[in-house]
Amino acid sequence: MDTIRIQKEPLDVSEALLAIADLQAGGQALFLGTVRNHHEDRESRGLFYDAYPELAAKEMARIADEIRQEFAVLHLVMLHRIGELALGEVAVIVASSAAHRQDAIHACQAGIDRIKQRVPIWKKERWAHGPDTWHDDPNLGEKPL
Repeated sequence: MDTIRIQKEPLDVSEALLAIADLQAGGQALFLGTVRNHHEDRESRGLFYDAYPELAAKEMARIADEIRQEFAVLHLVMLHRIGELALGEVAVIVASSAAHRQDAIHACQAGIDRIKQRVPIWKKERWAHGPDTWHDDPNLGEKPL
């Protein structure tokens, strides 16, 4: 079973680990995307994520379907946070389990790579010095006003 969600509440790593737990799994992979204190040699004080939650969740479900066709995963988790995030907070979780480690690792990597490439989620950098700016993503275009 897959767990796919866009949410404003903090993400729970233990929820993801429980969701991929399976006695048939010989491998589990977990990726956490966290808010760092810098970007492109500038000091950051946090991030703001915005999205079209319904559309983003649908695209994440399509990605999960693709991953299931490519890798022998047992369980897949893709969670993304929206709203204000402070330094150190978890912005995205991708986790997978499979009978063998390579499927779990490759599924996890494919999940985060495709989320970054295709899911309509926009990121605004909260700079420590200077005005906040939206990150332009060449795959998604600029954030609509």
